[in-house]
Amino acid sequence: MKKMLMLAALLLPSTVVAGGGSAVPSGRTIAAIVANDPNFSTLLTAVQAAGLVDTLNGAGPYTVFAPTNAAFAKLPKADLDALLNNPDQLRAVLLYHVVPGRVTSGQVVKLSSATTANGADIAIRTMNGRVMINDATVTRADIAASNGVIHVIDSVILPPQ
Repeated sequence: MKKMLMLAALLLPSTVVAGGGSAVPSGRTIAAIVANDPNFSTLLTAVQAAGLVDTLNGAGPYTVFAPTNAAFAKLPKADLDALLNNPDQLRAVLLYHVVPGRVTSGQVVKLSSATTANGADIAIRTMNGRVMINDATVTRADIAASNGVIHVIDSVILPPQ
């Protein structure tokens, strides 16, 4: 019954209210896709804590390498908790997952690196038919958003110190 109610709520056109009262409209922006996908609930919490909801709901375009809940679960709990309680550091980590512009999988595989929104570069390579972003593997590519594209990754990538 609980799953049915949750599914019904996700299917109804509405506005999702994010932490701090920020409204994330339903639709196809990166913020809305993240807000409406239960596999990204930890990412949504992090985006809200870092104050990036409006950015990912803005015009863009952006390419987001989006870690799933399972990716966040790979981090030690104490490290994740510390990160979620440090908005500046959290913002730097999250912006390391964002590349300005719309970069599709067809374009990503032709790159060896890209400069992220936090100013640091990520390494991009293809190994055994899989695309790697630093040490993370892209598990799903080209989720189209009205303001960019999302590529799902299996690990949280951390910027260089």
